[in-house]
Parts: sequence; C-alpha cells; structure tokens
Amino acid sequence: MAEEARIDKWLWASRIFKTRSIAADACKNGRVTMNGVNVKPSHMVKVGETVSVRKPPVTYSFRILKTIEQRVGAKLLPEIYENVTPQDQYELLEMNRISGFVDRARGTGRPTKKERRAMDAFLNLEDL
Repeated sequence: MAEEARIDKWLWASRIFKTRSIAADACKNGRVTMNGVNVKPSHMVKVGETVSVRKPPVTYSFRILKTIEQRVGAKLLPEIYENVTPQDQYELLEMNRISGFVDRARGTGRPTKKERRAMDAFLNLEDL
C-alpha cells in the first residue's frame, strides 16, 4: 500500500465516482476541495486528510483511512474512508427529495400534449 495516491484515482477507487474521468472532471471543475482549496486531479492525498466533494445539492466530506489506487469492492469501503458529512447536508438532500418535481410555470418550456393540440387546432383554423 502506498502512502500517497492521486486524488482522482482515490475518488474512483473508493467508489465516490463511477469512472476516473468523471473524478478528474470534478477536480478540474472545482467540485473537489481539501481544506477549502480546490485540488487538481494529480494532487496527492495522504491518510488522515479530509476531502470534500460537491455533488449538488450536497457537499460530502470523507476522511481518508487508506490510500488506494485500485478499485475495491463495496464491502471494503469502511476500511478506505470515513464519511464525516455533516447531518445538515443530509437534511438538505432529504428536503430536495421531498420537494420532488415542481410544476413548471405556464407558458415556459415544452408544451404539454393538451397545449400542443390546442396550438395545432389554432394553426389549422388559420389555414382555412
């Protein structure tokens, strides 16, 4: 086991992101921070450091327990990192889930089936 690992490899290996390229993109786009500072995909992480990952609307925080660069099974994740995400972030996620789909304002976005039929009927009247 290495004492250090690249942050993009660690995020992928610890199953926080599905692919390494998604992890690298998250780093490049400023969604991964350490101590409040954005990190590049090549940043080396050590045991004991805390990584914050922003996946809107929640910012997850993880304390590194083991530096790995090879993907491991989901059952081994408690040995790899400790989830130290504050409870208020999970409450924010729950509120977002409960709110669900909000009806769009009338006249914005794509027309509904009913609105589309009304428009077609109106246009067909003009053609006569």
